[in-house]
Amino acid sequence: RNSTRLWGLVVCHHTSARCIPFPLRYACEFLMQAFGLQLNMELQLASQLSEKHVLRTQTLLCDMLLRDSPTGIVTQSPSIMDLVKCDGAALYYQGQYYPLGVTPTEAQIKDIVEWLLALHGDSTGLSTDSLADAGYPGAASLGNAVCGMAVAYITKRDFLFWFRSHTAKEIKWGGAKHHPEDKDDGQRMHPRSSFKAFLEVVKSRSLLWE
Repeated sequence: RNSTRLWGLVVCHHTSARCIPFPLRYACEFLMQAFGLQLNMELQLASQLSEKHVLRTQTLLCDMLLRDSPTGIVTQSPSIMDLVKCDGAALYYQGQYYPLGVTPTEAQIKDIVEWLLALHGDSTGLSTDSLADAGYPGAASLGNAVCGMAVAYITKRDFLFWFRSHTAKEIKWGGAKHHPEDKDDGQRMHPRSSFKAFLEVVKSRSLLWE
């Protein structure tokens, strides 16, 4: 993470100007510094745990690929669906499609492969919680069954896929979106100016890949 980037905010405010004494301002600054240090420690710990999980997953995946046949990663246990929390997974190997769980059709996966080769051919992998936002033109035809996708390149034309279905989630914002009729009359605070919690339901996305 970029430690200089603002990504959190604590706001105290009033309807009119007020003079906050220095001792109180200093106490607030000290409190936020202590909070920032603790938060940074939590983020570092989460990052370390994530790295360990990735290394463990890579080791298991390499062991699977060394089986007698590459298709064993979808036909034997454990399978690639056991490595990553997902709704479906698939192997695309030598032009053949081996799906597990909730996945696109063979025609759709071939279209996804062509899209990957055309726009992400130099990559080693791709992950997105919204294929539509990632620029895949056929995302609408997949519906809510397949919204998110993670892909690992085995070779230039062989791929491992993981898929996640749509999940509606609530995001709590600090202040509702403005509406034309919302005007501050000088006496009453509106949601945006007061930072009153505002819930927005985000659809057509999967859970984030971690």
